[in-house]
Amino acid sequence: MKELLSGNEAIARGAYECGVRFAAGYPGTPSTEIMEAFATYEGVYAEWAPNEKVAMEVGIGAALAGARVMVVMKHVGVNVAADPLFTVSYTGINGALVVVSADDPSLHSSQNEQDNRNYAKFMKIPMLEPSDSQEAKEFIKIAFEISERFDTPVFLRSTTRVSHSKSVVTLEAPKTMEDRTAIRCNAEKYVMVPMNARKRRVEVEKRMRLLEAFAENFPENRMEINDPEVGIITAGMSYHYAKDVFPDYSYVKLGMVHPLPVGLIREFASRVRKLYALEELDPFIEEQVRALGIEVTGKAIFPYTNEFNPGIVEQAIIGHDKILRTLPERQLPLRPPNLCPGCPHRGLFYVLGRLKVFISGDIGCYTLSFMKPLDALHSCICMGASIGMAHGMSKALGEKGRGKVVGVIGDSTFLHSGMTPLLNMAYNHSDALIVICDNLTTAMTGMQEHPATGFTLQGEKTMGVDLAKLVRALGIKSVRLVDPYDLKKTRTVLKEELAKPGPSVVISRRACVLFKREKLSPGKPLRVDPEKCTGCRLCLGLGCPPIAWKKLVGPSGDQKKKGEKQQGIAVIDLNICSGCGLCRQLCKSDAIVEQI
Repeated sequence: MKELLSGNEAIARGAYECGVRFAAGYPGTPSTEIMEAFATYEGVYAEWAPNEKVAMEVGIGAALAGARVMVVMKHVGVNVAADPLFTVSYTGINGALVVVSADDPSLHSSQNEQDNRNYAKFMKIPMLEPSDSQEAKEFIKIAFEISERFDTPVFLRSTTRVSHSKSVVTLEAPKTMEDRTAIRCNAEKYVMVPMNARKRRVEVEKRMRLLEAFAENFPENRMEINDPEVGIITAGMSYHYAKDVFPDYSYVKLGMVHPLPVGLIREFASRVRKLYALEELDPFIEEQVRALGIEVTGKAIFPYTNEFNPGIVEQAIIGHDKILRTLPERQLPLRPPNLCPGCPHRGLFYVLGRLKVFISGDIGCYTLSFMKPLDALHSCICMGASIGMAHGMSKALGEKGRGKVVGVIGDSTFLHSGMTPLLNMAYNHSDALIVICDNLTTAMTGMQEHPATGFTLQGEKTMGVDLAKLVRALGIKSVRLVDPYDLKKTRTVLKEELAKPGPSVVISRRACVLFKREKLSPGKPLRVDPEKCTGCRLCLGLGCPPIAWKKLVGPSGDQKKKGEKQQGIAVIDLNICSGCGLCRQLCKSDAIVEQI
């Protein structure tokens, strides 16, 4: 049977077909749908862990028990999971362990553009890279076979274009695996004290030599000899970009990007006159080919940054791309990203932006509040950093910083990596204020569950963390709760907490407006009474999508000048207004009323 699947759906399907029944991960674009798809299959266990490090450790434990295990995360998640992953490269596993790293060239939804092929080399872990959905399904199966054969974790690297593009996939019946789970104790192999780790370090190098030999005959590393004038070494989606514009060139299409098939590359280089290394982001292949003493052209002509496309590849190699048809230029209106109509973060950040404080931000929807008109976020580094940064800034500033530093973090992100830095704030007597933006879900990546929602990935009811009690248990004495739809109360509480010495936490709680388990619309849609609107523009300061400015024109069609009433009035699009009421609280002329 054939189906149209995204790369993420295909990875989940391939794992299921080859007998994987255990998976853990943390949501993050472009990887999220892998776990969501896998969790729907019958007889599997799938969990969202609080963060990627925990997911990795859960996966290692299951693999040591003999299971086939998939651990899923986006590229920056590997940074969080790196500590246990570096060491499990030494220990190996009893069952099989495949780590899916979904990289994000062009930073579609990420804070950096790292190339995780470098992790494979650094950790001495083999890495496969599919180029479409069919390969994604097949490569995850091959990854598990390699993991079991060589007693090693294996990386499967995807990129945004592979993860989210759809192509036809041939489905197969799921494999029934013999239950090989059991407790097996082998302290010499799994207890990484220096005496044991030194021995395992030698085993890692032996394994790498075996993998290098395997790579030479790996069928997914293939040579395509066509025109001998030009040869291209490539992998992943870049292969399709090149084949689209240069179908007659010769290729080495790599399915395994670490370790590289050195003998295959040497033979290929000897059979073509001009050699290119085509790869998105870092010169990972190019540098290794150069180290072999082979002349190759790579980043001298191909960009270091962002995704490629056929036009970029063609332009780089022949100096121009084919213009098949010139389309008329259309001036489209700018559509910057924005918080949704009715987003609870809007009220909180409207208030914060007017308190004249430094606001260290974190990873979440609320990061969009850095833009005007809210202008209420001044840094964003990585998940959990907002709290540690707020503490560090308050300590560096001393008395000058008292009441001037605020850290903001989402509920899921707080549970991911905010608890430890908050404990540090309490322990080291910080003077900063932390605001937890609790919208009752992991909204940014598509409403996933987390330990405070009361539900698991597979919909099972479970405990739900009480954030206020947790914060108090971490040593914070002053903990307040506000509804960000109430601007006056929110402002009052924030000012009071900023005035207090010592660390404090405000929990800003209101469900995401798109959240299905909560009431979707907080109120009736609003409208502007044109007779009452004075044109003060205060409501525009919210940056709310339904609110727009309508110019007033005189009989001649010219815009009215000041003194002839106002220059314009605010208008509200009732089709997208959620009725949150923030604009109504700002309007001093009572011009904003409920839609009749």
